Amino acid sequence: MPTAGLSKPSLTVIDRRLWALAWPLMLTNLTVPLLGLVDTAVLGHLQHPEYLGAVAIGANLFTLLYWTFGFMRMGTTGLAAQAFGRRDAVGQTALLLRSLLLAVVIGLVLILVHQPLIGLGLTLMEPSPEVAKLAEEYARIRIWSAPAVLCQYTLVGWLIGTQFPRGPMLMLIVANGLNILLDVLFVSVLGWNSRGVALATVIAEYSATTLGLWLVLGRIPAGQRLSRNLLGTLADYRRILSVNRFLLVRTVTLLLVLAFFTAQGARQGDVVLAANAVLITFLMIISNGLDGFANAAEAMVGEAVGQGDRGYFRGVCRSALRWSVWGALLFTAMFVLAGAELIALLTSIDEVRHTAWLYLPWLWLLPLAASGGFLLDGIFIGATRTRDMQNTMLLSALFVFLPLWWLTTGWGNHGLWVSLIGLMLARAATMTWLFVKHSKIDSWFT
Repeated sequence: MPTAGLSKPSLTVIDRRLWALAWPLMLTNLTVPLLGLVDTAVLGHLQHPEYLGAVAIGANLFTLLYWTFGFMRMGTTGLAAQAFGRRDAVGQTALLLRSLLLAVVIGLVLILVHQPLIGLGLTLMEPSPEVAKLAEEYARIRIWSAPAVLCQYTLVGWLIGTQFPRGPMLMLIVANGLNILLDVLFVSVLGWNSRGVALATVIAEYSATTLGLWLVLGRIPAGQRLSRNLLGTLADYRRILSVNRFLLVRTVTLLLVLAFFTAQGARQGDVVLAANAVLITFLMIISNGLDGFANAAEAMVGEAVGQGDRGYFRGVCRSALRWSVWGALLFTAMFVLAGAELIALLTSIDEVRHTAWLYLPWLWLLPLAASGGFLLDGIFIGATRTRDMQNTMLLSALFVFLPLWWLTTGWGNHGLWVSLIGLMLARAATMTWLFVKHSKIDSWFT
């Protein structure tokens, strides 16, 4: 374990520690798009593309809704990692309990107000009437998973921050494995179509939360007893929300961009919508795979900041950058060599398949374009530099993504993909500039 007195720990040791954290998180993250692959494959082989489009719209709506509260995961990781670095047992336990309580309250509120939220989301995305009806049916079932999903965010964030990556791995592998089995049962066997996909997801989310609660009970620091005092006061909750408010704005901005992308694709017809859904599934594979290194960096950077160890901090950043670049190159090679075959596995609908092939070259550019932003997110979360994350996302969305979309509207769906890649590059560039600035003035630890 590094300590504040070790200014230049061995990079080889750091590589080993990074991989020890990253590989379970990478495996964990890759089960998420795997579920999306199965959803797409199960529905993509039905006779009509409306079912695939409905789940694409509905899933995007819930991504927007739930990840609005993604700070429950990201903020918890950074704060838990710093408490872990300080060896603050009380702080770790209090953060966990308070964050879980916030998650349950927010989840119940979402259930209470779900009707106008779903209606607004479908109005903004403007799907065809057939897709809209199926997407609304999907959403009215899926909303019941809200408390479980937000508790999962908190549990996963706390387990990553306290450097127990196998906990999230067990949670999500078991949950997504169950979800996949239920997808096949409900859709392919029972014929419930998009309804079956929604119900399978709800059951799996509560299963993951139950397993996560059992795991964290075994991780409560030795000698730390659960007591009412750990729940804190209203001021303690305001403090947590205050720390995470920038993450909230950053996450909402990113998800609005993705929702806008889906909505613009829907305006070009159900076939383009379904083709984009297939390609966005691959983007999720890229994101979740490379996030293994970013998540490991969150935990290790937070630990370094908690200990005040600058040498360890620099070593973690160098190691994470090197492995992220190699990971991005591997993904690029995979999509160049086997992208067409992967698309064919996901859908047998000729129109959707040929349309997705048309836009496949844009997917080749995404891994390297996005990898810098993914990694720097991890570093900034670990250091709890959330204001910087908010500002760079706003700048990239308002002054790069939207202008690029407007300038390329005549290019149709190609213009949408140009805009998305531009957003990724802008995030990487602006966050790199801030990283260099903080490093020069030594402000990571203030």
